[in-house]
Amino acid sequence: MSEPIAKEIKDQIIYRIKHEGVSGAQAAKDAGVGAKAVYGWLAREALGSVSILELNRLKRENEGLCKIIGKLSLEIDKIKRGKLSR
Repeated sequence: MSEPIAKEIKDQIIYRIKHEGVSGAQAAKDAGVGAKAVYGWLAREALGSVSILELNRLKRENEGLCKIIGKLSLEIDKIKRGKLSR
């Protein structure tokens, strides 16, 4: 069996996932820790609250949707200007 992982390392990994949007697998790989352990920590921490993984997924989805809205808004403006200039 491997040695227990220091609390500081756990805290650092969880911080990166929560605040930097790093995936659990990537944070585990960067720290040299098993991904299964990291997901276990997240599951225990998320009990009674929104899942960190779900929150990060929703943030990425929101960014993508905001980009789409921006592009569509620009296209609508171009169409409106084209009609007004005629």
